[in-house]
Amino acid sequence: MTAATGPTGPVSLLPGLREISEVGRDRERGGYSRPLWGDAELALREWFVARASALGLDVETDRNANTWAWWGPAGADAVVTGSHLDSVPGGGAFDGPLGVVSALDAVAALQAEGFRPSRPFAVVVFAEEEGSRFGVACLGSRLMTGTISGDRARALKDADGVSLEAAGARIGFDVAHLGRDQAALDRIGVFIELHVEQGRGLVDLDAPLAVATSILAHGRWRLRFSGQGNHAGATLMSGRRDPVVAASRAVVAIRDAALGMESDGLDARATVGRSRWTPGGTNAIASVADVWLDARAGTDGATRDLVDAIVAASRDAADDEGCGFDVVEESWSGEVRFDVELRRQLTTALGGIPQLPSGAGHDAGVLAGVVPTAMVFVRNPTGISHAPEEWASVDDCRAGVVALTGVLRSLLDPSAEREVQG
Repeated sequence: MTAATGPTGPVSLLPGLREISEVGRDRERGGYSRPLWGDAELALREWFVARASALGLDVETDRNANTWAWWGPAGADAVVTGSHLDSVPGGGAFDGPLGVVSALDAVAALQAEGFRPSRPFAVVVFAEEEGSRFGVACLGSRLMTGTISGDRARALKDADGVSLEAAGARIGFDVAHLGRDQAALDRIGVFIELHVEQGRGLVDLDAPLAVATSILAHGRWRLRFSGQGNHAGATLMSGRRDPVVAASRAVVAIRDAALGMESDGLDARATVGRSRWTPGGTNAIASVADVWLDARAGTDGATRDLVDAIVAASRDAADDEGCGFDVVEESWSGEVRFDVELRRQLTTALGGIPQLPSGAGHDAGVLAGVVPTAMVFVRNPTGISHAPEEWASVDDCRAGVVALTGVLRSLLDPSAEREVQG
């Protein structure tokens, strides 16, 4: 196993991660940028097809651009595992790909011991999990479950104004049939997603693996401040209606609203990680300022309360600066509780490993409202995610593969009485 460069110097990678370690490297931001249907993401799709085909799996792409690899005939009550291959701009190497690589490695391990599943089984790669191109996270799983309509998805636009419909046409993918895929849902008996942890829970517990209990309620909103575009040199400060100033005041209010809830003992987070000024000239006062809010809290009600407070503060900031204000909800995911019985089975099978909540959204969370779903987390020693410093040791990754292999073995053949070592 050769070395790769991690946040603390040369380290080892699982072979599958090493194979894709140069795909989508972002030389400007650091880390990886792998947006839906960009060159890097398309290359990763080709890699997945080749890797799955080499294992003898039958690969297909569904009506919502999710890719499936079946071990044996597709059918009902299937055990399904997998994750995603796209990334946020400048993201880490493990968020998504670790779950896909681990799933393929688990298949290889089962095949090596001569195991044959007694029920249908598939590895799935979901499309646009991060929402980094078209703004809606978990788009592939949301379309499949019908939590977003095909019409709305086709109309989504990226930062360059390219619609999802046009982007699909460019690569030859027919988006006419986007939407709830009952046939695909009917095939899933249980879904297991392995994922790098995106926080410090396992670091603080000094444990390599955990089973997820829940996902915080979360959503994304676009806040638009409308002012008067004008000349930066010819317009007096006292005569301006500058939406960037209003937006900047709102950003501080967003931070303060979440801190206020946190000080009251509530689990709340609010972030502005993206903004856009129109027209965007250095010597021009903007006419429109857009900021995108990511808000999360422990319950649906707490998240809605947080957003209501943010919207009220943002409207006040706009009024003070003589600007208009508008808010659009771009996505929403209520609090998720993973299947209790499935969690119990996994925790028992993996030797009583810890259980942890997740502050990050996942395709497993979208599917949880439709099918029994569970997640396994792998320790991230940096505690950092959605950034180049995201990491997982090769030993912990291997432990995740071993655990996933054992879980799949027990689900695919309940009569196989083997101990799963996490």
